Amino acid sequence: MSLPVDAPAGDALGVLSRFRVEFYDCLYSRADALFELTDAVLCADGPVTSLVELTLTAEHRRGHGAMYDAVNHGWREPRRLRRLLASTPLPRAADGRIVLAVDVSSWLRPDAPTSPDLLFCYVYGRGRSADQFIPGWPYSFVAALETGRTSWTAVLDAVRLGPADDATAVTAAQLRDVFTRLLRAGQWKPGDPDILIVMDSGYDVTRLAYVLADLPVELVGRLRSDRVMLRDAGPRRSTPRGGQPRKHGGVLAFSKPESWHTPDQATTCDTTRYGTAEALAWDRMHPRLTARGPWLDHCGELPLIHGTLIRLKVEKLPGDRDPKPVWLWSSRTGMPGTDVDLCWQAFLRRFDLEHTFRLFKQTLGWTVPKVRDPATADLWTWLIIAAHTQLRLARPLAEDLRRPWERPAGPRRLTPARVRRGFRHLRAKTARPAGVPKPSRPGPGRPPGSKNHRPAPRHEPGKTVKRAETLTEHVRLQQQRG
Repeated sequence: MSLPVDAPAGDALGVLSRFRVEFYDCLYSRADALFELTDAVLCADGPVTSLVELTLTAEHRRGHGAMYDAVNHGWREPRRLRRLLASTPLPRAADGRIVLAVDVSSWLRPDAPTSPDLLFCYVYGRGRSADQFIPGWPYSFVAALETGRTSWTAVLDAVRLGPADDATAVTAAQLRDVFTRLLRAGQWKPGDPDILIVMDSGYDVTRLAYVLADLPVELVGRLRSDRVMLRDAGPRRSTPRGGQPRKHGGVLAFSKPESWHTPDQATTCDTTRYGTAEALAWDRMHPRLTARGPWLDHCGELPLIHGTLIRLKVEKLPGDRDPKPVWLWSSRTGMPGTDVDLCWQAFLRRFDLEHTFRLFKQTLGWTVPKVRDPATADLWTWLIIAAHTQLRLARPLAEDLRRPWERPAGPRRLTPARVRRGFRHLRAKTARPAGVPKPSRPGPGRPPGSKNHRPAPRHEPGKTVKRAETLTEHVRLQQQRG
C-alpha cells in the first residue's frame, strides 16, 4: 500500500481519483456543498481567510447560503472516513516500518463564551513568563511520518478532547483504534516490524506503554530533564532480618551525572544539520510508580515498566543555540546500537507534525471559522484533513509553480504549499462526483427590525471532572458516588 513519491503519474492519478470518490461517499448530508467547499480550500489563491470568500472561487458553484447550511447542518461518517485514511498509501521508515506521531493542537476560541466544551489550552509565549492558558478546543492528531527532512505527514485520525476526558485514556484508545484500522487495511501484517509511536514530554509514555502492551507497537517519548529513573534491584541478598525483597535498584537522576552508571550502548553519528550526535542508552530502566493520578484505579501491586533510557546530545543547533541533551524512553528493551540510533532519529521526525499544524492553520484555514458548535468544528477539521490528504496523494503529479524569489525544488520534492498552487490544474483530471447545483431562491431570513429573543446560553471553559490526587481522596469520592 506504499506509493512512492516518484510513482508513475497514471497510478497516482488513479489513487487520487479513488480517494475523492470515496471521500464524497463519506459525506452523508449536504455532500455536494461540502465536497465543493473542500475543493475551494485546495484551489483558492493564497491562504484561506474566511469561509464566505471560498464561495467566490470557480470550484464552489453554490452560494454562500448553501455553504453556511452545509457547514452548520452537514454530516459525515467518521468511521468510514477513518478507514479510508488508513487504506491510503502511507510513508514508511528506512527499514520498512510505520512510524506514527501523536500530538495535540488547539483551536483557540478566546472570545466565544457561548461555545460549549471549551478547555484552557496551553499557549507558548515568546518571552519569559509569557505563556498563557487560552480557552479553545484541543485536538489529538495521529499521523504517519516520513524519513529525512520533509514537511509531509499522513494524518490518520483526529479526536477532540472534552472537559470530562482523561488525556492518557483518550490517547490510548485512539492509538489502539488506529492500529486496528491499519491491520484491517493490510498496512501491517504479522511478522512485520513493530509500529513505532513517538510523542513529546506532555504524554505519560510509561502509562501508555502499559496500556498498549498487548499491541505490536514500540513507544518512544521525551522525558523532562528533571526526571529520575531506576535500575532493577538485582538478585536478592539474604539478610538476617529477612523481609520483603527490594523492587528498585540504584537511582539515575538526569541532572546528576555522578549517578549515571555505565551505559549499555554508546553510539555516535555524524549529521548534516546537528553535527556529531552522541547517544547513550541504559537498558531495563523503569520509573517509580505511586498510587496516584492514572494509577489510582489499578488493582494489585503496581507494575515495573521496563524500557530503554536514551540520552541524546548533539554538537550544534540551528541559529547558534546552546544544545541541551534530550532524554528519551523507549518501551523496548535489549536494543542494539543501530536500533538506538533509529529510535532517536525517528523521534526527531516528530517535529514534522508541527509543519502540518502550521499548514492547517495558516494556509488551509483550519481555525479561521468562528463556529459555535463543537460538532461543526469536528466537521470542518475532517474536511481539512481530507484536503491535506488529497495534497499528499497529488504530490507525484504536481509541477513546481514557484515564485521568482523562491528556490527551485527537486523533481517531485515539493512542499504542501507548492503542491496546492497547482491543484486547480490537477483537479480537472480527477473525478468530480459532486452534482450540479439546482436553481433555487434564497429564504426570507429574519424579518427586518426583529430581535433575537432567545440568547444563546453561556458556558464556562475548563474541566468538569476533577481527578483525585491521593488514594484517600479517591476512596472518598468513590464512596460519595456509590
